[in-house]
Amino acid sequence: MGVLLLAVLGGCAVPVAGAPVAAPAPGNTTAPPTTAAPSPTAPPPTAPSPTATAPACPDTGWSCAQQARFAAVAQRIAQLKAPNGYLGIVVRDRATGLTWQAGDTTHEGWTASTIKLAIATDLLVRDRSGAITLSAADRHDMDTMLNFSDEAASDRLWDRYGDDAMLARFRSVFGMSGLEFVPGFTKGTYWGFVKCTTTDLAALAGYVLGRTAPADRAYLVKALRGVAENQQWGVWAAGDAGNKDGWSFEQDSYGKHWVLDSVGFTGPGERYVVAIMDQVPPSGSEADGVHAVSDLAALAFGKSVPAKVTVPEPDG
Repeated sequence: MGVLLLAVLGGCAVPVAGAPVAAPAPGNTTAPPTTAAPSPTAPPPTAPSPTATAPACPDTGWSCAQQARFAAVAQRIAQLKAPNGYLGIVVRDRATGLTWQAGDTTHEGWTASTIKLAIATDLLVRDRSGAITLSAADRHDMDTMLNFSDEAASDRLWDRYGDDAMLARFRSVFGMSGLEFVPGFTKGTYWGFVKCTTTDLAALAGYVLGRTAPADRAYLVKALRGVAENQQWGVWAAGDAGNKDGWSFEQDSYGKHWVLDSVGFTGPGERYVVAIMDQVPPSGSEADGVHAVSDLAALAFGKSVPAKVTVPEPDG
C-alpha cells in the first residue's frame, strides 16, 4: 500500500506532495482540518499604496513633470530625424543653472537672422563703453532689425560697424565659440553667411540676460517680447516668451535647404533660455521647419501641439 509520509503543519497532518498515501486503518477517522479565526484585535490587511511601486523619476534637478516634457521633445526630434537634417534644442534654467539639450546641438548650421541679436548686443555694449556712438538713425535701424528682421537696416549697421573683430567678440565675449564666417559667397565678411551651433545661440541669450547693463537688457528684452507677427513662432510657442528668429534658404555640400532658427527666453523674469536650430533637409520646406522648432518649444513647456504659428514670408 505504500509508506505513509506526513508533514505536520500547524497541528494538521497533510500528505507530502509526490508521496503515495496509505488508506486509514479500520475504525480510525481523521478529523477535518480546522482554520483559525483571525484575532478580533488584529488590524485589517492594508492595501498597498498606489505610489509604493511607481518608479520615481531620476534625480536630475528638473521636476518629474519637466522631465516628462523633455522626453516628449526628444521623442519628437527622433520622429523628425531625416538624412541631412539637423535639429537641436537647448534649454537653460537661469535660476538653478541646469541645462538640458537634445538633438544636433553641436552641429554648425547657418544662423540666418538670429545673428542680428548678437549684432544689436555688441552695438549696445560698445556704445555704452564709448567705443562707438550710436546715432538716432542707428538706433532706429536696430529697432527694425530686431522687430521684424529688417534686412536693409541690418546691412546698414553691418556696413558701418561690422567686421571680423565683431565676430571675434561674439566668440570671446558672448561665448559663441563655434561661430564662424563661411567665405566664398561674398567678397568680404558679412553677417548673412555665418554658422554656429545651438549651444552658441544659448550662450548668446545667456549673455544678453545675465551680463548686459540693466538698461541694455531691458531694451533687448522688450524688443524680443514685442516682435512683429513674422517672428511669432519658434521659442514664441513656449508662451510668455521673447525671441529673435531666423529663416533663410541656404546651401551646403549636401544641397540647398531651408534654415529655421529661434533663440530667446520664456517664463517670468525671463527664467529659461531657449535656443532651437533646424537645418531642414533638402526634401523639407520652410513650413516644415517653422512647425518643427515651434512644436519643440511648445512641448518643452507643456503647451499643446501643433503650435499655432504663422509661417513668415521667405525673406528673413
